[in-house]
Amino acid sequence: MSHSNTPSPKRFKSSGALTGRIAVPGDKSISHRSLMLGALAVGETRVSGLLEGEDVLSTAAAMRAMGATIHRGDDGVWSIHGVGVGSLLQPEQALDMGNSGTSTRLLMGLVASHPIRAVFTGDPSLSKRPMGRVITPLSQMGASFEASPGGTLPLMLRGISPAVPITYRLPVASAQVKSAVLLAGLNTAGITRVIEPVPTRDHSERMLRGFGAKLDVGEESGERIIEIHGEADLQPQTITVPGDPSSAAFFTIAALLAPGSDLVIENVGLNPTRAALFDVLRDMGGSIEELDRREVGGEPVADLRVKHSALTGIEVDPAVVPAMVDEFPILFVAASLAQGTTTTRGLEELRVKESDRLAAMAAALTLAGAKVEEYGDGLVIEGTGGDPLPGTADGVAITTHLDHRIAMSMAVAGLASDNGVKVDDTAPIATSFPTFETLLSVATSG
Repeated sequence: MSHSNTPSPKRFKSSGALTGRIAVPGDKSISHRSLMLGALAVGETRVSGLLEGEDVLSTAAAMRAMGATIHRGDDGVWSIHGVGVGSLLQPEQALDMGNSGTSTRLLMGLVASHPIRAVFTGDPSLSKRPMGRVITPLSQMGASFEASPGGTLPLMLRGISPAVPITYRLPVASAQVKSAVLLAGLNTAGITRVIEPVPTRDHSERMLRGFGAKLDVGEESGERIIEIHGEADLQPQTITVPGDPSSAAFFTIAALLAPGSDLVIENVGLNPTRAALFDVLRDMGGSIEELDRREVGGEPVADLRVKHSALTGIEVDPAVVPAMVDEFPILFVAASLAQGTTTTRGLEELRVKESDRLAAMAAALTLAGAKVEEYGDGLVIEGTGGDPLPGTADGVAITTHLDHRIAMSMAVAGLASDNGVKVDDTAPIATSFPTFETLLSVATSG
């Protein structure tokens, strides 16, 4: 399911104010989980607003390979007929996860407590990403692994049933590792516990409860304790996926930076474990207003009205990192055009994403004319005070490292530059936001 091997370079240039109303695609995290849990429920689950990017389609293909019936209706609503917890089938071929680390780690959790074997493969970017943090707890539950050097893909997983319930304290805050253990616990008799020293995004907990799993969440000595009771019997659901806040982030910052902008982004998910970026941008002076705040499918949602603003550099509190870890690349762009210095620390996790996002963004922004200092756990950026970045020189392109967020972040940087910014490949954008360039054209044309 990975994107084309033929690079698709493009120079992004200033195109004026962003105005009008747009709707970003459905939340990727919720889309993945709706397909997985729908495939484990007996009966039909219906999902509207599903993100139809390559990452999510990789999840759909994997669940089909393990027995679920999944198809998209002409009305855009997805129908999932599940096989039931404990009834996943052994896939006949390797599961190609494309570029999706979320799919891979969560599906490893699902497979771990089923008596089947699965081989996971991915594109060159995903194949560099370490899976050891998931392999460790799942091995404690009884699954066995044959991984490539460094705990990377290709990887063979042999699940086990019955698996062993465990209590696992996350050594590093990670919603993916937490979710993998909880999903393994669905088909594990007894209580499987995950202890979080720092709260991470809670889409898995919300959706597991929605599908009928018995899940308890408590707190002890400042740590969050999540308990799932197996063996679960999931009930099919009707789900509406809210707009992805990570996708909305690119248009929010583009509108903040482009003079004259007044843009409404509709139906944005504002789960408090995901929405810290918008608070950080407000702290920098950004005008971001929530309109018609409501609840959709158990998730808080609002329309965001974003107006051009003069931003001021700040020191970002490391405590917010888990609630905006994917948004730092585009925040770095905002910081590059703010007044004064922005300091970010506690970002070691960004070095093991689709790329080393600290090094990639430091190099990319420097090439575009920004003043950036790179440290082991973050970047310090001296902003232009609102003046455009110079942009990349003719014949020079940003290296995106097959990373969709690097590509989109630098596309937004191009909108706020004199000469534009050329990225070496826009194809990876399709993994999470296939309509990105189309929406950009809509927003800048009013």
